[in-house]
Amino acid sequence: MTDNIKPTNKMIAICGLNCAECPAHVALIKNDDELREKTAQEWSKQFGHDFAAVDINCVGCREIDGTHGGYCHACPLRLCALGKKLSNCYMCAEFDLCQKRKEFETQTGMSIKNNFLEKKEEKE
Repeated sequence: MTDNIKPTNKMIAICGLNCAECPAHVALIKNDDELREKTAQEWSKQFGHDFAAVDINCVGCREIDGTHGGYCHACPLRLCALGKKLSNCYMCAEFDLCQKRKEFETQTGMSIKNNFLEKKEEKE
């Protein structure tokens, strides 16, 4: 980790995604069954896991209580950060060498570091 980035918004996920834009959060807030079904199909293909529409509801991964998306409860990044009492992965001293982070980035095609650097630039 090279920058000290501490998101104060609980809607910024542990991986740096904006939970407020996540279809699982939007579906919960808007009670949108069509979005749940569409997202379940997309995520099932993307992540190689069978998601059902009922899995597509989430209050945000940094929230301890409430409904979480089908994968959120098992997300290794979330479990690790919560266990270390960190608000995000990028704050971890082991960030650069973290195998969980590398696997996540390979699977999703996104960069956790870039997610947080973009959030920092938006605030400046």
